[in-house]
Amino acid sequence: MPRDPRKPRRLVADGRAYVWTLRHSHRALDGGRPAHCRETLTLHPQPAGTGGPLRIVFAKGPDRYVGGAPLGSGDVGYARGACLNLHEPGAVRALLDAATARGWHPGQRRAVELDGWSLLEAAAARAGAAGPEDR
Repeated sequence: MPRDPRKPRRLVADGRAYVWTLRHSHRALDGGRPAHCRETLTLHPQPAGTGGPLRIVFAKGPDRYVGGAPLGSGDVGYARGACLNLHEPGAVRALLDAATARGWHPGQRRAVELDGWSLLEAAAARAGAAGPEDR
C-alpha cells in the first residue's frame, strides 16, 4: 500500500527526533498575475513543545523548478544544477544539516522560515554523498 504523502513522517538526526511534512501550495503574485508554486518542508522538533518548527520554502522562479505537473511531486532544483526530491528522508536530513550549519537550532522557541534555495547546493552535495543507510 502506498504511503500517504500528507501524513507526517519521523526523522531522527543526531539523537533528536523530528516530525516532518511536505506541502505544495500556490501563492498569488503582485498585480493579479497567475499564482506560482511553492514546496514547503516543515520539521517539528520532538517531543512537541521543545522547539519551534523549521520551514524550508522553495518557490518557483527563473531557472528554478518545484514539483507538480509535469514534474514529480516533491522535486525541487535549478534548471541546470542541483536538485532534490523532498519526499526522500536523505534529502530532508541533508536540508536539516544545511540549516543547522547556517545557525538554526532545534531548541529555538519561535518558528523559523528559511529560503530553501540558499540551502539547496549544500544539501544536494550531502545527499549525493550519503550512503544507503542515510537515505
